[in-house]
Amino acid sequence: MRDDGNYEGFRAVRHASAADALLADVTSHGETVSSVSVMTSPGKQDVFLAADVGGTHARIGLIAFQPGQGIPTTLAYHVYKCADFASFDAIVHAFCDAYSTKPQRLALACAGFLHEGEVVNNNLQWPIVPAELERALALREVKVLNDFEALAYGTAYLDPASMVTLHDPRRSRQAEEGPVVVVGPGTGLGVAVRLPGAPPHVLATEAGHIQLAARVGREQTVLGELVAPDTHIPYDSVLSGPGLLRLYQAVCRLDGVPCECDEPAAITAAACANTNAQAVEALQLFCGWLGSFAGDLAMLYGATGGIYVAGGFLSRMTDFMAKSSFVSRFLDKGVMRPFQQTVPVHVVDHAQLGVIGAASWLMNHAPQASQD
Repeated sequence: MRDDGNYEGFRAVRHASAADALLADVTSHGETVSSVSVMTSPGKQDVFLAADVGGTHARIGLIAFQPGQGIPTTLAYHVYKCADFASFDAIVHAFCDAYSTKPQRLALACAGFLHEGEVVNNNLQWPIVPAELERALALREVKVLNDFEALAYGTAYLDPASMVTLHDPRRSRQAEEGPVVVVGPGTGLGVAVRLPGAPPHVLATEAGHIQLAARVGREQTVLGELVAPDTHIPYDSVLSGPGLLRLYQAVCRLDGVPCECDEPAAITAAACANTNAQAVEALQLFCGWLGSFAGDLAMLYGATGGIYVAGGFLSRMTDFMAKSSFVSRFLDKGVMRPFQQTVPVHVVDHAQLGVIGAASWLMNHAPQASQD
């Protein structure tokens, strides 16, 4: 999930196109969003909720779907800070009250995975149990999918203008239609794979828990400061907002200097401004490990369709990433380098992409939603 502090405001979409479906990221700067009435055509249009919930923010959209329409239309959209609410159903109630709507279905993209009827994720603010949500919200149906699974579905609607390309090889049309990997550091580290097909199939993964691989030298020294010997440390322990803070604190301890930054945003800002040597090194380490990890994923899944790196705070450091070791580490895979050179890498600030992806998933996998 994205780990920034921004709020995105309401935007109505009259006639969705592939570019419109991404819904340009409109920032409300914290103002109150007025309630609206949603016009529907009985028997022709189904209206439902789609949400993307992580450890920091909950994004909710009111979605309209018409039979034969390949792209979901977003009628209303808002972002809520999870810590400001006692439960997720309280957020849904606030959204529905603001937009004077009472949909019967919810497609919920959520960090973690569903196990025995409950979403398992240590970063969530409160328990999420679909059956209890149905009762509390008087909904007919709550469908849950992994948040990065939803992002992967949403990449089918990406507007190229919303991306920053770090590696753009020349390749064939056939290669462009290959598997796509979405990887995103935020509150945690998410990974999903979109396989080609009509409709596409998405594989949700827990690849963020793969053992972190450190190169001999400074990386291993920093790793030794982060974890005791012979102890498992996953990639998401460093490739996340909290992970960047851990990296920075470890570098400060090794250098014997006090920590001047106390949150990921401050570290990113100091590194990009080149005002703090430890912040610069921490972000360099972060980018190097992220490049290596993305390269491993490209090989693992044969991701000729590309790698999409998604995350809110990444959008504020794309220039730093471009000048860092990210691309060189992505390509540095020994005899596999020629393959790596065929894989494009893009940075996307996913904003409403998870909501669009969750809606798309519901439209493709629950066609009965358009028959009520």
